[in-house]
Amino acid sequence: MSTYPFVYLASQSPRRRQLLEQLGVPYELLLPDPSEDAEALEVVLASESPRAYVQRVTLLKLTAALVRMKRRGLVAAPVLCSDTTVAVGATILGKPNDPKQAHQMLSALSGKTHRVLTAVAVGTVRKQRQALSISSVRFASMTRQQIMRYVASGEPMGKAGAYAVQGQAAAHIAHINGSYSGIMGLPMFETAQILRDFGFKV
Repeated sequence: MSTYPFVYLASQSPRRRQLLEQLGVPYELLLPDPSEDAEALEVVLASESPRAYVQRVTLLKLTAALVRMKRRGLVAAPVLCSDTTVAVGATILGKPNDPKQAHQMLSALSGKTHRVLTAVAVGTVRKQRQALSISSVRFASMTRQQIMRYVASGEPMGKAGAYAVQGQAAAHIAHINGSYSGIMGLPMFETAQILRDFGFKV
């Protein structure tokens, strides 16, 4: 039995909420204040590998969330953070800034295999645990018209690599090797292991 009544989820992603609910662990949202520059945490450092990047950003998110919890005087509980990045070789594809960039990203993924790396971290001030899930995804070749239609749907915006595996992009994904939930944004197996380490019944 956990000594904690719930875990804080420091993510605005509805997909991560859905996946955490599947694990049956009670959670409360711990979202950034408007004054916090959450986007600044996701800046890529020069010559940083996708693996190092996603793990570093996840720990930065965790640190910021723990500070937020203390500043707000909230009940002490573990905080869960996660970050997902898409990588073509050593090149990191973040979230597209506009439809043109989304089109460029999808063109780069078309007909090729890429990696999706999702890091998850759970921590308190005294204890922190982190895991990394790496999956490979192969897109079928997409025509320019198919890419334009997908971008026009609006789905690619706000998504790492300009696509959502659980959305319309599924029609173009030929093969997946790894964790489907990890590609969505929260690897269930790794997350369950960490939460058990904090005493949660999963």
